Amino acid sequence: MALPLPRISILDRANARDGFPDTDALDRVLERAQRAEKWGYHRFWVAEHHAVPGIAGSVPAVLMAALAARTHSIRVGSGGIMLPNHQPLVVAEQAATLEALHPGRIDLGVGRSVGFTPAVRNALRAGKQDAERFEDQLAQLLAYLSGAASITARPRNDSATPVFVLATGSGIDIAARAGLAVVLGGPAVFRTDQNGTLPALERYRSQFRPSRWFEEPFILVSANVAVAATCQAARELLLPEAVALARSRTTGEFAALAPVGPTEWAALTLREKEAVEASLCTSLYGTASEVRSQVQHLLANSGADELLVTGGAFDVAAQEESDRTLAGLFPQGVVV
Repeated sequence: MALPLPRISILDRANARDGFPDTDALDRVLERAQRAEKWGYHRFWVAEHHAVPGIAGSVPAVLMAALAARTHSIRVGSGGIMLPNHQPLVVAEQAATLEALHPGRIDLGVGRSVGFTPAVRNALRAGKQDAERFEDQLAQLLAYLSGAASITARPRNDSATPVFVLATGSGIDIAARAGLAVVLGGPAVFRTDQNGTLPALERYRSQFRPSRWFEEPFILVSANVAVAATCQAARELLLPEAVALARSRTTGEFAALAPVGPTEWAALTLREKEAVEASLCTSLYGTASEVRSQVQHLLANSGADELLVTGGAFDVAAQEESDRTLAGLFPQGVVV
């Protein structure tokens, strides 16, 4: 019996490119979402990053509104809105307004991270200690969305918008207790135990409590993905972001993406090169057949319901071709 085709979605962080204005990054997000809808992707999410030179996406709710207005059927969401940076009522009102304008198309992904630097945290008035209040903040948010709070958020949502929790820190346990979907990415997706299973996801499933939003556990796994004519070409597509991330660990600043040729690679320190290789080890990349096998293995190994494709590229045309090819590997109403 043939297995059902997996759902594939995209998270775009609105990566800035060296030599291009931030508006270019935002325009490319809108264009990519329209193509993703045409090619059959299930969701298109955007993220929240504040004062990061290499990322233009800072206000998910605003970008979601623009995306939903320019598309027709693809689900639009946040991956995620960081609750420690906001009042839960405001986040609930934003989600409820988007849901009212675009019924059945809005996802609300939330996380517990705070600003990357002290200056950003001060500007947001959210310190590291605020991340420890995430479960209480989430409970408040859910009360506003369900109508169970002491005041009623308007427009009424009545739990219509599905809520997803980014599994950073204790996020996966909080998601299970709240009966919400979970998004797991990074090295944790590839770190199996001696039985070949992912302990975090097994714990999520065993602790899950049904809720108004989800009757059963629901898991998205996220990973950087690149498809190209050769494995080397796919690797090169991922290098600019991997290098920017590696350098940020020493400079404290995630810079705009820039091409990485032999000269740029040679200029990296040994530690930076090791960080790049570690990043690529938790990515899915290669030819179409190679990536198909990698995706199938990841989903089978994790038991996830969906793959959330991440990763930004400097080469816009190559990223577009990667998106198109990936959609063709798992066609669901795809227009090629």
